[in-house]
Amino acid sequence: MSHYQRIACLSTESVEVLYALGAEEYIAGISGYTTRPARARAEKPKISGFSSAKLDRIFAVQPDLVIAYSNMQAEMSRDLISAGIEVHAFNQRDVAGILRMIAVLATLVDRQEQGAQLIASLQQQIADAKTQAAQWTRKPKIYFEEWDSPMMSCIGWVSELISIAGGEDAFADLAQHHSAKERIIADPDEVVLRAPDIIIGSWCGKKFRPETLAERAGWQQIPALKNSRVLEIKSADILSPGPSAITHGLPQLQKMIADWQQGYK
Repeated sequence: MSHYQRIACLSTESVEVLYALGAEEYIAGISGYTTRPARARAEKPKISGFSSAKLDRIFAVQPDLVIAYSNMQAEMSRDLISAGIEVHAFNQRDVAGILRMIAVLATLVDRQEQGAQLIASLQQQIADAKTQAAQWTRKPKIYFEEWDSPMMSCIGWVSELISIAGGEDAFADLAQHHSAKERIIADPDEVVLRAPDIIIGSWCGKKFRPETLAERAGWQQIPALKNSRVLEIKSADILSPGPSAITHGLPQLQKMIADWQQGYK
């Protein structure tokens, strides 16, 4: 029996996990950005954006628990707590955190066995990716652009998945920062200096426009642009800190790196 009967999910990954655990009956409302599973959008009321929400829409679904994510939802969480609602705010920023989040959610809805199975399958996928990467002697340097204005490099779990897939994050030094502001690249020349072999765009919430990168001063000399290695991973596939980053984002990284490796054969 679940500890909670009506769970409001303010971020996409908690929806994805609860469905994967077979606990969707406990979901009372979802984030409007939810994409997985697709049926969730038809089955559940949308009650929030990501960093904003009208509290009356959350109150309307009468939650006994709200699942939130990160400092971006701190204000909403505070207001909900002040209104007497129980809130669990996750803050995972790496792969281990994603797996831990799954384990905690599984416990909250009494689906520990299903949670353990999901975690094991994700760990196996990661292990398989590492095995594939181990066969290569070269690691492509990858610049992952999470936003274009201002330019922003990738968050921790994306940097980690790049490494798991056999690449090297060109801005691994910035990926350790929790705050998005600390991952801003103020000088575009810094990307030129780091000379990435592959550039991946994943502009959270809007379409990536690879052609605009060639218009940036000096960027034509970057190996990724010279060799037409400017690619996209949809933000829903990799920027949500849940299973999809591993099940959908990681395989795309693996393919991009494998294709790059072919250029040396």
